[in-house]
Amino acid sequence: MHIADVTMFYAPSSGGVRTYLEAKRQRYRQLPDITHTLMVPLTKGAQNTAGIVRIPSPPLPFSNGYRFPLRRKQWVDRLKEIKPSIIEAADPYVTGWASIDAGNALDIPVIGFYHSDLPEMLGSRFGSSVREYLQKYVHRLYQHYERVLAPSHEMATKLVDMGVKNVHVQPLGVDSHLYNPDKRDPAIRQKLGLTDETRLLIFAGRGSHEKNLPELLSTMRLLGSEYHLLMIGSNMPTHLPHNVTTIDHFVPQSELARYLASADALVHAGTNETFGLVVLEGMASGLPVVVSRAGALKENVNESFGMLSDPHDPVSMAHSVHALFERDTLALGKRARQEVEQRFDWSAVVTGVLGHYEQALGITLPQKPDEVSIQVP
Repeated sequence: MHIADVTMFYAPSSGGVRTYLEAKRQRYRQLPDITHTLMVPLTKGAQNTAGIVRIPSPPLPFSNGYRFPLRRKQWVDRLKEIKPSIIEAADPYVTGWASIDAGNALDIPVIGFYHSDLPEMLGSRFGSSVREYLQKYVHRLYQHYERVLAPSHEMATKLVDMGVKNVHVQPLGVDSHLYNPDKRDPAIRQKLGLTDETRLLIFAGRGSHEKNLPELLSTMRLLGSEYHLLMIGSNMPTHLPHNVTTIDHFVPQSELARYLASADALVHAGTNETFGLVVLEGMASGLPVVVSRAGALKENVNESFGMLSDPHDPVSMAHSVHALFERDTLALGKRARQEVEQRFDWSAVVTGVLGHYEQALGITLPQKPDEVSIQVP
């Protein structure tokens, strides 16, 4: 089986999509019956790597390294050259349509993975008419795929409501070797100038509109000096309460793992998450979590290891943070990690994805993916 993954969501500061693709690549390299090709935009300074095809694409302004392909032809031509058995498209833009065109030309199945909730992401900013237009666009694109994978039941339901057929839930995963409580580093609290009594909260992610970062800042104003929030990622806010510190740039996963393990809890006010990978990474790091009761977050978090707050309500979130620390947070953190180990191991995720490929192609692989453990570099 020759698998081609195609996406524009692959840049030096990429998040969940790149993590997912790298996990697949590492696993596939260990299977003798699989060839894997990743097709992504060419970025400045990118090194030639076996199995990665890089297509020149113009930079997307203010996007921290992302590039936006404008024409399908070069993508289609390269896919026709490498002749995969199956294509997985990971974004709803030009490369998604190019994957469909190449699949039709090669007479092979094409699978779409719905990583980004485009109608909600832009509709929440620009209004209901934009949301309705994009819902029609999603239906028009995704109806061409052999099957559509969604990372949560929330996203699968949205796709079905938009008229998309053959939708399957396929959660993402977490590298529980990398994200581990053993990475805790006391020097981080010292560098932040925190006392032993101060409760260190953490958030990591891009400072985009749908993350609702102003609401997190309002929550911290309500919580006061007993709590401190460390926010990590590009485009962080600049006008901050006294109890908030930012690291305003992308950090490597190994460094993020150290920061997460060194905090006391993770907070996330986002309401449009398709999966919420950073929440699971925090849980793997042994953190209890406080999240909005919305999107995919409400599926992956329950009160056996965290708290759910009302969406867009800093008062509710502050109350939930207070309530969390009235409980045994160490015990909650242990249960959070157990949840990740039981439900979101990368081996199980890749097994599930290959199962979708097998069904689309009508074949069965002789070696099962869960026989080999994987770690995302």
